[in-house]
Amino acid sequence: MKNELEKMIDNIAASAAQEPEDFTDPATGLLMCGKCRTPKQCRVKLFEREKLLPCLCQCEQERRKAEDAARKEQERLNKIRRLKANALQDKALLAYTFASDDGQNPAMKYARRYVEHWPEMKERGQGLLLWGGVGTGKTFAAACIAHALTEQGVPVLMTNFSKILNSLSGMFSEDRNKYLASFNHFSLLIIDDLGIERNSEYALEQVYNVVDSRYLSRLPFIITTNLLLAELQAPGDLAHARIYDRVLERCTPVCFSGKNYRKDNADANKSEAVKLLSE
Repeated sequence: MKNELEKMIDNIAASAAQEPEDFTDPATGLLMCGKCRTPKQCRVKLFEREKLLPCLCQCEQERRKAEDAARKEQERLNKIRRLKANALQDKALLAYTFASDDGQNPAMKYARRYVEHWPEMKERGQGLLLWGGVGTGKTFAAACIAHALTEQGVPVLMTNFSKILNSLSGMFSEDRNKYLASFNHFSLLIIDDLGIERNSEYALEQVYNVVDSRYLSRLPFIITTNLLLAELQAPGDLAHARIYDRVLERCTPVCFSGKNYRKDNADANKSEAVKLLSE
């Protein structure tokens, strides 16, 4: 066993890479790197005998450290790409980032602060209720939050109840339960356009199941809606009340008011089209 170990160590010592510019230090007898002039060998005492074994010189240590950092950065970027692909399944949302915010909507400051205080919000299971008229920037703000958090490596899913209900249709009970439970794999769930889904008994039950599952898990969720806050606070029936009560308990209301950005964009696009067609 001893002989085999010594033979293995001798093979390691013999396999040490030596570059043409390397040299032996006459004072220590160690092989030195010709670039950084630090040792590429070290002395090790084994079985009462001294052995010269290869070690990493300073420039090789730095090279490997840089390679490791580059590999980890690439892994981080790959993870972020995967997270964004899962979070923002609607490709139109990919352009919605804080960097593209024009600064005209005062409610956007709350979206930014939510991201800044994400650890505390997650700990408290606290979300946001972004409410207001059509085209006032609610979906934009929610997507900005999704983008910013995925950049930090946070698993986020942004969807809407119409998509959820379409996915659930035709599923058996067991598959339906697994599908609903899968939402809790995400640290943040964003559901766009509460209130546009069908108001059938089945649809309301599934909306309740999604909200209640998130509520019981104490995981944060963000809801956007065109409904008025007064409608959410005083629903006309029990089916809506048990959904809205849970949303209002866990989600801080943020009002989006003012101009219709979607209409402004449409007018600008039409104006540009007219200009091009008139040339």
